[in-house]
Amino acid sequence: MNNDLITRHRGFLKDTLRKEYDFSLTDQHRGIPAPLIQKPYNPEAPRIPLLAPPEFKSSISDTDLLTVVIGRESRRHYLPAPLSLSELSFLLFSTQGIRHTPHPSVSLRTVPSAGARHSFETYLLVRNVQSVDPGLYRYLPLDHTLAHLGDRIPPSSVIEGCLDQRFTGECSVTFIWTVIPYRTEWRYGPVSHKIIAIDAGHVCQNLYLACTASGLGSCAIGAYDQDIMDTLLHLDGSDEFVIYIAPVGRM
Repeated sequence: MNNDLITRHRGFLKDTLRKEYDFSLTDQHRGIPAPLIQKPYNPEAPRIPLLAPPEFKSSISDTDLLTVVIGRESRRHYLPAPLSLSELSFLLFSTQGIRHTPHPSVSLRTVPSAGARHSFETYLLVRNVQSVDPGLYRYLPLDHTLAHLGDRIPPSSVIEGCLDQRFTGECSVTFIWTVIPYRTEWRYGPVSHKIIAIDAGHVCQNLYLACTASGLGSCAIGAYDQDIMDTLLHLDGSDEFVIYIAPVGRM
């Protein structure tokens, strides 16, 4: 074991960098406008309206929160039955849904984020969801819709990109979160990257809890081939890249 390498990377977990960084150097402090809270999309791309919170309430069980928390666990085996559009709407709203936008550059969502920067975009590889054709989609939280980005990606490509974890290609839908680091860097500079990693955990835990409350299963994936997954989503790998993955299916 390379102890020097391990010790060096432990520093990422500490909150010591802020003692070394001059926050007057951030783009926010310099008066540069904040980055967009949602990545632009092709207005000609087909979009699918999602159900709003009152409409998807039927997808949520009456189970109390304590039971949901205790029942949360990683699930890697799924039935071939599809997810409903109501269930998918609930999962998306639970993980990146916007509750309020007090300012055009600020969104208050269903998950916490340092400084309300919310650096993530949600992509979906849909295989088996009612009323949604198989293919690649991106969630647009500002209007709670899905934008269709392209035709179905072969399950074998997803499995390869997830280091041969076969269940990633056998689920109903695969959530793929990407990060646009500058949304947080604009405010926090080099201190941002630990914050972003923490925020990613908030998002995926909400998915776990929402799945458990809906009788669905998921399994968070942090081990994947960065180049393959970025290429599947047509990302540049620098200004935006994959950071977390989670397949979802019916139990």
